[in-house]
Amino acid sequence: MAVALSIRHRLASRFITPFHHFTFSFSFTTATTTSPPQHHHRTTPPPIRVALTDSVGRAVFATRPIAAGDLIHTAKPALCHPSPSAVHTVCYSCLAKLANRTNSEPQRVSFCSQDCERRCKEYYDFEMKANWTAFDDYCRTHGLKYPFLVKRLACMVVSGVARSDSLDILQPANLTPEMILEMEEEFALLRNAFTKTLIADEHIAFLTRQWYISVLARIRINAFRIELAGGLYEDLLSSAVASVEAEAAVGNAVYILPSFYNHDCDPNAHIIWIDNADAKLKALRDIEEGEELRICYIDASLDRDARQELLFGGFGFQCNCSRCLHGD
Repeated sequence: MAVALSIRHRLASRFITPFHHFTFSFSFTTATTTSPPQHHHRTTPPPIRVALTDSVGRAVFATRPIAAGDLIHTAKPALCHPSPSAVHTVCYSCLAKLANRTNSEPQRVSFCSQDCERRCKEYYDFEMKANWTAFDDYCRTHGLKYPFLVKRLACMVVSGVARSDSLDILQPANLTPEMILEMEEEFALLRNAFTKTLIADEHIAFLTRQWYISVLARIRINAFRIELAGGLYEDLLSSAVASVEAEAAVGNAVYILPSFYNHDCDPNAHIIWIDNADAKLKALRDIEEGEELRICYIDASLDRDARQELLFGGFGFQCNCSRCLHGD
């Protein structure tokens, strides 16, 4: 069975601006065995912590031993959107594949369930009021995918289901003047679509050029390309050597906690998506208490020179992991 491995779009943590030392803590809720389970929950100790370090910036560490194949934690996306090529074949909310749907069918979006439709009703209802033709056509023509995520976040903010600063905790990419110039046309088209809906100025006061560029800079290096593997979680192999399904990504998503994982060409954890955009982080091998958890941002099967070139050209850093230092 195919297992999808993650491909990261973010810079190495050595580019993170120094902060005062602090630790993030996370708790997870699991159902108890009492009846009915859906009404009784308990908080279990988190298996990880996120801390800022002197050497690698923000990093994720194990708080207890984790066995190979264990599910470390799951994460729901803070933001997700289907790929332009898959927008009519996956759920417009959670990116789950829709049965018996093809891109040759009438151009409309659909949801996989009433729950998904209900969860995104407020921002979806607003999104349907605006005319996005010029913005969408521009992004498709130029092969852009991340502006669709900015559009969705803007709709969520206007409809009151998200804050305009909800992604500020994530590190932004370093943008060149040329990159910023290219973003300005996208922003103008997005702003124009909002303005034409006759929405009150105070509701779109956040939608400035600076906000657009800031959000897009964070999305560029923190977005995950979502690929889905069929089958049940229990059936998935825990090894990274499992084959990757040869198909286009169904969408892109931004997460908070998974964005804190650093890169390693010989990772001890990886991310899979099974039925939708909910990310599952699994241990690839036994992990000791206090050990840093790392994922691979690229195809780990590439040779050292190819990995170095891709990481430096695409993410702006030279990898000094053990595998690279040994020339593997």
